[in-house]
Amino acid sequence: MDLFKSFLNTLETDSQKDTMIQVFQWMNDTFPKLETTVKWNQPMYTDHGTFIIAFSKAKQHFSIAPEAKTMSHFSERITNAGYSQTNNLFKIKWTQDIDFNLLQDIIQFNIDDKQNCDSFWRK
Repeated sequence: MDLFKSFLNTLETDSQKDTMIQVFQWMNDTFPKLETTVKWNQPMYTDHGTFIIAFSKAKQHFSIAPEAKTMSHFSERITNAGYSQTNNLFKIKWTQDIDFNLLQDIIQFNIDDKQNCDSFWRK
């Protein structure tokens, strides 16, 4: 969590900070083998040097970016969860509940799909 401290300190409210701490703690508990890093001011999780997922923040929401292929695969579930999305990320309003089952499936999909990937991003 220390690696993400500077990111957490940019959040506007204690509630936002608590939400992100909850997400990061859940990530660490659920996927303890993923490595943590910060690139482009975004907390990221990687596996054997390849990108798995990243987080960013905005005033009204935080975003989760799992790459376009994964977004396409989970688009319907993301919509059904009530989250807005683009081709590369989805947004969870600070006031919305987090669907941790969906998040777990997204991350596991990336881990499995990229197990033989030798680059940071999918090619």
